[in-house]
Amino acid sequence: MKRLDRFLAVATVFFFFVMGFGCATTTVERQETRVPEKQAAIEQKATPKEETKIAEETKKPAVEATTTVEKKAPAEETTTVAKVEPAAVKEVAPKIRALESIHFDFDKYNIRPPDREILARHAEWLKNNKDAKVTIEGHCDERGTVEYNLALGERRANEAKKYLVSLGVEPERIKTVSYGKERPIDPRQNEEAWAKNRRAEFIIE
Repeated sequence: MKRLDRFLAVATVFFFFVMGFGCATTTVERQETRVPEKQAAIEQKATPKEETKIAEETKKPAVEATTTVEKKAPAEETTTVAKVEPAAVKEVAPKIRALESIHFDFDKYNIRPPDREILARHAEWLKNNKDAKVTIEGHCDERGTVEYNLALGERRANEAKKYLVSLGVEPERIKTVSYGKERPIDPRQNEEAWAKNRRAEFIIE
């Protein structure tokens, strides 16, 4: 009987020991299971914030770059002002000074736009040199009769005088003369030479 009682006592202790160990293992397993679940929940809650924070940090440089560009001052525009160049006085012969010549189209005496700019410079020079006078010589190319070219040269000289007077030069300071085709500056017989010879010269007195 004593042996049986001892056996039962040992078996009872062993039984409770096994039961207690099993419960403890189950509790630890449950705790370990809960920890990853909590971590996952935390990670899930933290992820949107982190993503928002990352997105904000990613956007900040772009916004700053845009702001920097917008703050840049616009480039200053340079305005080019057209200036009237002074008339150039040259010596065409010993003791003879002249202003730049103007030219005409074939059989015409009207002042062309580029030549108006030249005459504008001549007018400024004459207004700045009140003691100077000018003789305008009308010339033609070799084609046509002597009489016709003398008349055409006279019309060219008079047209140049009229334009200078319209710009403020006193008419009494301007004389005109026609040489027709008698004084070509280029004796060749081609278009280039003829274009040079159809001219009005301005001799300063």
